[in-house]
Amino acid sequence: MSLLEYSKDKRFFIVFYIIIMVFVSLIMFVSDGNVNNIIYINVSCFLFAVIYITIGYFYRRKFYLDLSEMIESGNEEIVAMMPEPQNYEQRLFLNLLKKIIKDNNNQLQLLYSEKRDQQEFIMSWIHEVKLPIAASRLLMENSDGKSMDLLVDKLEDELNKIDNYVEQALYYSRIDSFSKDYFITEINVNQIIKNSVKKYAKLFINKGIQFNMDEEQKFVHSDSKWLGFVTDQLIANALKYTDDGGNISIVFDEDSKEKRLVIQDTGVGIKPEDIHRVFERGFTGSIGRVHAKSTGMGLYLAKQLANKLGHDISIESDEGNWTKVVIHFPKIRNYYQLT
Repeated sequence: MSLLEYSKDKRFFIVFYIIIMVFVSLIMFVSDGNVNNIIYINVSCFLFAVIYITIGYFYRRKFYLDLSEMIESGNEEIVAMMPEPQNYEQRLFLNLLKKIIKDNNNQLQLLYSEKRDQQEFIMSWIHEVKLPIAASRLLMENSDGKSMDLLVDKLEDELNKIDNYVEQALYYSRIDSFSKDYFITEINVNQIIKNSVKKYAKLFINKGIQFNMDEEQKFVHSDSKWLGFVTDQLIANALKYTDDGGNISIVFDEDSKEKRLVIQDTGVGIKPEDIHRVFERGFTGSIGRVHAKSTGMGLYLAKQLANKLGHDISIESDEGNWTKVVIHFPKIRNYYQLT
């Protein structure tokens, strides 16, 4: 920072000084008319003003030089390089700069974390989707001696797996833009459940799993498409971890505060140490690793979308006996308080 630039910053002081000196000179001229005294006072005050500005310039010069060096250095550790403030105004600006840098760093870390999670999901998704594709190729390569009906049936199973993985990826990619694509209205829960069960009917039949549901019509306020995806994930998860000949039941109940959709299975259950982590992104737990192929995204997506709809999901389990997942629908008077 040059002396000229510093003087420009002091322009209001200089203007004020000139006004004061003109006023004092006029008063002295009217009082005694001694021009020599007026010249003496003006020269003396001018010298004091110049000394004041010069001293102030050299005092502030180090701060501005350090600040300029920090800006031009390109060093990422800007906060550590900040010069010590010389007055309250500089302290405020430096604190503001530190806050902006901290907020930007937090945003960058969040973006990096989201990008890393997306990359991990894509890699996991690619690995999982390759399995049914490879299985389909093996079926076609080893089709000799097998009936057409059997091949079609097996290929349909693999295509359904691919379809489920693609659907998960689609809904995962749309979580951030969720607010643009939903419409809350009163919907028939029974029809949503029936659509999900119909989607996995073949798996119910192949595993001999009994399904029980109250036929009485129940209604909740939600979005049919997104709630349908949530129930798809919960029922698919129940089917995955329920052994052949098991049972899946769906019960609807309510109280003064909320309505609840309860999906309970007689599957392998969840270990107590895993129960609090099942809704985390990519978490499969010990059961998911040894019992069935799992991406760990189904329950995560279900939880995220349910929350965005203003609902909630809770889970209880007894390892080796049963698992119960509950979708909580707040009553309409409480729904607007939550959202």
